[in-house]
Amino acid sequence: MNVISRKTVFSGRAESWTASFLAAVLLVLLGPGLSIAGELTGWILTESRFFPSEPAHQDQARNSTSLALQPDFYNRFDGGSGITLVPFYRYDNVDPERTHFDIREMNYNLVLDDIEFRIGIGKVFWGATEFVHLVDVVNQTDLVENLDGEDKLGQPMVQLIVPFYWGTLDLFVLPSFRERTFPGKEGRFRGSIPVDTDGARYEHPDEERHVDIAARLSGTVGILDLGLSWFRGTGREPTFLPGNAPDGSAILIPFYEQIEQSSVDLQAVAGEWLWKLETLWRSGQDGSFTALAGGVEYTFSGVFESRLDLGIITEYTYDSRGSDSTSAFQDDIMLGLRLGLNDFAGTELLFGYIHDADLGSRVIRLEGSRRVGDSMKLAMEAGVFLDIDPADVLYDLRNDDYLSVMLSYFI
Repeated sequence: MNVISRKTVFSGRAESWTASFLAAVLLVLLGPGLSIAGELTGWILTESRFFPSEPAHQDQARNSTSLALQPDFYNRFDGGSGITLVPFYRYDNVDPERTHFDIREMNYNLVLDDIEFRIGIGKVFWGATEFVHLVDVVNQTDLVENLDGEDKLGQPMVQLIVPFYWGTLDLFVLPSFRERTFPGKEGRFRGSIPVDTDGARYEHPDEERHVDIAARLSGTVGILDLGLSWFRGTGREPTFLPGNAPDGSAILIPFYEQIEQSSVDLQAVAGEWLWKLETLWRSGQDGSFTALAGGVEYTFSGVFESRLDLGIITEYTYDSRGSDSTSAFQDDIMLGLRLGLNDFAGTELLFGYIHDADLGSRVIRLEGSRRVGDSMKLAMEAGVFLDIDPADVLYDLRNDDYLSVMLSYFI
């Protein structure tokens, strides 16, 4: 979606308050014993995106180049406690909305016997499937980073981690909400109608200061990795209300509703087979619905008596809302090939094909990476949109076939 007004990270009232509060809490907890000694890792990356087709929307640029960096500082104290700080910054020469700063993580981890207590800004991941992560609801999507939605903003949280005999219980208090990012007017992967991010509306009167809560029970039972999750609070995925800009032009206004979500994700390993499933029930977005994503992956090791490993992936996604779904994957078949060369450079390739069973739209995606020397990595992504139906939510991306080349240097 297009964006007409810019909101930088932590520019909102609640986000600036939350950042200041968390920084103060960390200083109080650490006190005069804070030491700058610790482990510093991270990376710096340059990325070039190429789009062979003319843009579908006015003001969009043809190609772009960006620079990103993410240092990662960790310091452990006696007893196992520690602090983590992971800031992130990207500069994009075309899209001002993609030029942004975020705190991916900034937390204090307190270990008391077997129980862990984390406070600050953190990231957690829930899910099992390859193509679509239905149940991953805690962290907000950083949509200006990548179309696949796998990049996430840091989430203010208090997390209690309690181990038990077959797994772990995680309890979350999430004191502040992060709004989703969207590409700007000049950026690609956006819609034709602008999104007014500064005009976001909320169902709850506390707006972005609403306190969300979540819980997750996860563990391993035999060959099965199981996750049972529950979330109640402000939905991370907005619906869009029609509106008008001051000049009378059409805009979309993000509307964040209160939801309750219960979900199950599981993964089972049986020899060369890997079975995956994610399913959820959600209420609060103008009713309730169910959705699932599941499939299987089989790996051929030592193909043709070589070092190559070849994985074949098949998955299916379903959303009971059908054509009313806000997701692009409501009735889709997905096929993938994962190739590992097992060479010194760690070369990997992933090919994906997505077919909309209702509309006939198709998406092809290719990812690849390999190390260059001891501290660099070369990666590429490519995507092609084929026969995108006008009724498909991906229709605005019909001219956004792309090739992205990234070179990373690791500290």
